[in-house]
Amino acid sequence: MKTKKIITDIAMTVLLLLLMAYELIGSRAHEWFGTGMLIMFILHHILNRKWTASIRKGRYTPFRILQTLLVLLILASILCSIVTGIMMSRYIFDFLPGTGGMGQARILHMLAAYWGFVWMSLHLGLHWNRMIGMVQKERKNTGYAKVWILRIIGAGIAAYGVYAFVIRGIGSYMFLHSLFVFFDYKEPLLLFYADYIAVMGLFVWIGHYLAKWLGTIPGKKTRKRQDRPDEEEQEDR
Repeated sequence: MKTKKIITDIAMTVLLLLLMAYELIGSRAHEWFGTGMLIMFILHHILNRKWTASIRKGRYTPFRILQTLLVLLILASILCSIVTGIMMSRYIFDFLPGTGGMGQARILHMLAAYWGFVWMSLHLGLHWNRMIGMVQKERKNTGYAKVWILRIIGAGIAAYGVYAFVIRGIGSYMFLHSLFVFFDYKEPLLLFYADYIAVMGLFVWIGHYLAKWLGTIPGKKTRKRQDRPDEEEQEDR
């Protein structure tokens, strides 16, 4: 089950990055990648159905509150992206009534895409420590120096991510300071993805250290076991 979840999450992350290059990959490819994201989204929720069933059980720690909030924000963003994407479809879903392009749907689609990109990156960051733990468990010899080297690399990626976030105008799309996304068609696609991977790395980095900080809040480790749902199911989401 864990392997399926990891593969699904990786697929969603890759598709998310591919979808951000809308004009550079073409609208037809964008629709196919979006359809793939829809399939992965449904599969993701099927694999995490135990977590969903436990949402009303147990005590809500600061970490769990943030985790649940991000899940709800991601759910809203993806659902908005799916609905508006279908409304604007010119290829895969063009047989449906009411498709073919709507101005308001385009703006909502842009908002959902960029906010969803941030929410998903933060969500990934919340669980980054667990992923690092899995790697350490496999290798068993992750030295102190290697840990600090990885931390420095992570900080470097995050620093460049700040630059990429600004230079790409992502904030202007998130807050509707610009109603159109601008692409440089002469730019190599790899450079575009490198910048967006760095931006994703920035929010993963923020989410990771936010999770570590929340883990230091008193009371997290002292709550009674019977007052919470299965801890593994909480963290898997």
